[in-house]
Amino acid sequence: MDELLSPKQVCERWPSPFPTPQSLAERRWRGTGPDYVKTAPGRSGRVFYRASAVLKWLDERTVHGGAAA
Repeated sequence: MDELLSPKQVCERWPSPFPTPQSLAERRWRGTGPDYVKTAPGRSGRVFYRASAVLKWLDERTVHGGAAA
């Protein structure tokens, strides 16, 4: 089963791309961050990230040697 992480846990595990939960929330708001799970609609829903979704997001941004950045 895929691990669900809180925004704080994501930032602790991957501090370079996600230095704070606020920066992660901004990416979520802009639609540029990793896919996430929301427990309820609106502001009352808690947000979680699947570890695999964060890894996939990072993999999609990996630049391979010799490729143009």
